[in-house]
Amino acid sequence: MKRRTLTALMAGVAFAATLSGAAFAQDKPTMGVVVKIGGIPWFNAMETGITEKGAELGVDATMIGPTSADPALQVRAIEDLIAKGVDVIGVVPNDEAALEPVLEKARAAGIKVVSHEGPGINNVDWNFEMASAQGFGETHAELLAQKMGGKGEYGVFVGSLTVPLHNAWADAAIAYLAEKYPDMKPVGERYGVAENVDDSRKTALDLMAANPNLGGFLAFGSQGPIGAGRAIEEQRKVGSVHVIGPFSPGQGRDLVKSGAISGGFMWNPAEAGRVFVTIGKMLVDGTEIAEGTDIPGLGVVSPDAANKDIITNNLIAINAETVDGLADLGL
Repeated sequence: MKRRTLTALMAGVAFAATLSGAAFAQDKPTMGVVVKIGGIPWFNAMETGITEKGAELGVDATMIGPTSADPALQVRAIEDLIAKGVDVIGVVPNDEAALEPVLEKARAAGIKVVSHEGPGINNVDWNFEMASAQGFGETHAELLAQKMGGKGEYGVFVGSLTVPLHNAWADAAIAYLAEKYPDMKPVGERYGVAENVDDSRKTALDLMAANPNLGGFLAFGSQGPIGAGRAIEEQRKVGSVHVIGPFSPGQGRDLVKSGAISGGFMWNPAEAGRVFVTIGKMLVDGTEIAEGTDIPGLGVVSPDAANKDIITNNLIAINAETVDGLADLGL
């Protein structure tokens, strides 16, 4: 009787250990990435990267895309992630200042925080960029100067006036053109319309009507070149007004082929999604990110630990020769 009891007891312990091991094996790190706005091609591609890398690394990773580019909606989404007790929060900020208090709250709760397109943000473990702000702005500015022959008036679009990185790109571009091409002049102030196709289209139409000599647009924000390109087609100004800026090749393919968008540069948003998850997993695992660390998607990095920045150069040119191949990759 005692032997049967002992055997049953041992079997029960083994079964419990098996259940415990199974439960442990299923305990994945959790990560939520809050982007600027949902439902646009750029962030759809990023979501694909987040999902793919999460499956590869064993991270339960999801993307949250607000219905509009409203900092308050990002704050609310991050509050929800804190309440759920995720291990890592990622964010592509619309307004860094508006997010600082809620990100501070997240870190106080022991949550790791990773940002992208947020080089001035403080309450993060790391911010990563796939291009420097100065290099990105100046590269686009030089292309616009080439298309406009180094002279004429141009308009500047950004996602909104509170998106720090878009405005940093614009600052770098305007300063570069002022120094290198003094015969090129910006028209009015920059316009915060480049996260919305309809707003950028309408603003481009208004600026062309008010400024008959307008020769181009620098549009920083993935919807800005699309809207401005459509306005140029409507006004039959292809070839006389040039649009330069980052955009999703799949969305802008026809506009590039018609000449309504003259070109631009981008990084792969799907790759950025994968980098989010990779860095998040490194933080959860306690892996140090230091000089010479090789991070898939970024390469060998030289992090700025004081400012919590990891800045690399992974730009891709979008033009008539490359747009089909990039679009066919799902970008």
